[in-house]
Amino acid sequence: MSLIVMKFGGSSVGSTERMQRVARRIADYKEAGHKVVVVVSAMGDTTDDLIDQSKLLNANPPAREMDMLLTVGEQISVALLSMAIDAIGHKAMSFTGWQAGIETEAVHAKARITDIKPDRIFAALDNGYTVIVAGFQGSTSEGDITTLGRGGSDTTAVALAAAIKADVCEIYTDVDGIYSTDPRVVKCARKLDEISYDEMLELANLGAAVLHPRAVEYAKNYNVRLVVRSSFTQNEGTSVKEEAVMEQGMVVRGIAYDKNVARISILGVEDIPGVLAKVFGALASNGIDVDIIVQSGTQDGKADFAFTVSLNDKDKAIAVVESIRNEVPYREVNSEVDLVKVSIVGAGMVSNPGVAAKMFAAIYELGISIKLVSTSEIRLSVVIAADTVHDVIRALHTAYGLDTAEQVFVGGPQDRR
Repeated sequence: MSLIVMKFGGSSVGSTERMQRVARRIADYKEAGHKVVVVVSAMGDTTDDLIDQSKLLNANPPAREMDMLLTVGEQISVALLSMAIDAIGHKAMSFTGWQAGIETEAVHAKARITDIKPDRIFAALDNGYTVIVAGFQGSTSEGDITTLGRGGSDTTAVALAAAIKADVCEIYTDVDGIYSTDPRVVKCARKLDEISYDEMLELANLGAAVLHPRAVEYAKNYNVRLVVRSSFTQNEGTSVKEEAVMEQGMVVRGIAYDKNVARISILGVEDIPGVLAKVFGALASNGIDVDIIVQSGTQDGKADFAFTVSLNDKDKAIAVVESIRNEVPYREVNSEVDLVKVSIVGAGMVSNPGVAAKMFAAIYELGISIKLVSTSEIRLSVVIAADTVHDVIRALHTAYGLDTAEQVFVGGPQDRR
């Protein structure tokens, strides 16, 4: 007997037929003698529909009331799924996030979990129930309802698995595992049997949409074994764990890309101590995350440097830079969009020379310019023009020996809630 946490995203429970399929899958585990806790997202487009309705009434609704509204979607899912399980002869009990004992910080729309008190979950399991928990939500110590933000249901599932010491946390989505790159871009992408927490965390942060970074962080910190599987097939998934077996010759494990990139360049800055501290301190104090930073050489005591931010933060970042021009004089500031960041990730990169050279050569052979470069021990990222991204990913996938025989890709857009 094992204790298993299963998480199903919105597309997996997007209709009554899919809900019944999920119920049957849960029942199979119960009939095999396992104890099961299930985390569920809102059905299909429910959350988007609720947001649209709120905007008809208030263009800038209070964050507290938005959390109150948006948690309804998951509550509908858990109640319906419990009914579906009951209809096939198994006992199920649904819980909201706060009923499941999930406590969060007092922040709306992007709260972090501070504690889980799973007493009611254990009591229901001991009485033979399958427990169905609403993902994406919790409550503060004062009893206010909160939501966990993007990837919240993944985070709920992994945090619950850690709190109840589950044997495994299975994340069900509309792909049958983690691929070497987006299989909609590269048809011969390789499905990975295993991947390490560190590699998965890099890929998730760099744009891979299968798992949210916060969920992977929880799994790594609490040593929760994750398995990513398809809701629509019985195929074996991908195991995410502390150390993954390194396939022979597979230095790069995966390729990710992120289109949410803008480059900002500050030209003609005085090359004196403290300049960068003032610029990036001002950006940080305004809540703007900076990714890649590159400074060019100096000429006549002046330097140029560039950095990347989220596309949504571009205008705000420029405004911040312009606001400190008296403190940090410069000749001009400009920006560039229609960019994409492409990254290769692999634990084997640190001990294998020539990885960067192969990446640069593959891009050069396509006649494409690299605008910015960033590295870590297991990751190498480049910023290029957005309209070249598919060609670059395919070339890199071939260059690093990741191509396989063409596989059938199951599903559509990946769940992120």
